[in-house]
Amino acid sequence: MLYKKKWPVLLFIVPGLLFMVIFLYIPFMENIRNSLYNMKAAVELPGSPWKFIGLANYKRLLTDPDIRIAIVNTLKMMALTVIFEVGFAFVLAVLVSNVKRLQQVFRTVYFFPVVISATAIGLMFKLFYNYNGGMLNQLLEAWGKEPVNWLSPGLAFLMVCIPTLWSYIGFYFVILLTGLSDISDDIYEAASIDGCSRFKQVFYITLPMMKPVFATCITLAITGALKVFDLPWVIVPNGAPQGTTHFLGTYMYQQTFGLNDYDYGSTLALIIVIMGVLVSWVVGFFTRERE
Repeated sequence: MLYKKKWPVLLFIVPGLLFMVIFLYIPFMENIRNSLYNMKAAVELPGSPWKFIGLANYKRLLTDPDIRIAIVNTLKMMALTVIFEVGFAFVLAVLVSNVKRLQQVFRTVYFFPVVISATAIGLMFKLFYNYNGGMLNQLLEAWGKEPVNWLSPGLAFLMVCIPTLWSYIGFYFVILLTGLSDISDDIYEAASIDGCSRFKQVFYITLPMMKPVFATCITLAITGALKVFDLPWVIVPNGAPQGTTHFLGTYMYQQTFGLNDYDYGSTLALIIVIMGVLVSWVVGFFTRERE
């Protein structure tokens, strides 16, 4: 009887729908149109007509070596987010769930990096990695060892991944800890009476019952990896050195605002959206409940 009258429901739905259409779907369709035109001359010289180039930008993707690096790095980041962000968050959530008195303290401590500006975290780690006077090299020199170029082509990707993964573990920790709290203690007590150890309880009770929560976390982690931008850009601007640390988000930004190649940037943005939809569908397919 609460929703017998539909107009109050529509009254609340329509503003949100209009907001989505105006600020999300219309710009998305404009982005597709932009990818089919050469916009550089028109932007640099206002009033110039746009030149229709069809699928030229999409053909360019097939021969662009930098986009291959960006896609490979993004796929690596997607795998690392699932393994380390969600994996470590789950381990921490299981450990903290067994702590009753200080649980709120642990929630705050582990979630704290999420509320810190990504730019501030990036600048902090960039200072750590500095060759001259950086904290890591100061420690090496104190131990009598030679300083290391932490942002060299061989190490830069790893050095970018460390703060990126660390800063979001607390986000998934809170989600997983909330999911753990929804599992009744009676189930664990019954398992303990039957002789099931704590370790086995995690595998035979916690993991199966947390499947929907894991599906949400994995989807968020993978789609978040597709959009990663701020930390890599602050630590190694323009994908330096030699473009080895480019992700799809940083490469799109460089092409669009660094090189003023707006139409190619629109093409890259569309690729990110398509990959995000496909990955979300794949994760949903493998994690959905089956009879």
